[in-house]
Amino acid sequence: MGIEWLKPAIFFGSILYALIGVLVFWICFLIVDKLTPYDLWGEIIEKKNLALAVVVGSMCLGIAMIVSAAIHA
Repeated sequence: MGIEWLKPAIFFGSILYALIGVLVFWICFLIVDKLTPYDLWGEIIEKKNLALAVVVGSMCLGIAMIVSAAIHA
């Protein structure tokens, strides 16, 4: 492993892909939040719904894996 990743084109390309990945993840989370019949954030934070937190966490991991695979390919 050399210092090839320090080249400006590679470095800024990595930053750009990371930002695109976070943006796509955030949009997907908002879509899922709008599709559910209740407020996910309110249920998890205010009502301490642990089961819903596990489901949302699993969904977040799934979306993150899909986005990272799409960007990596």
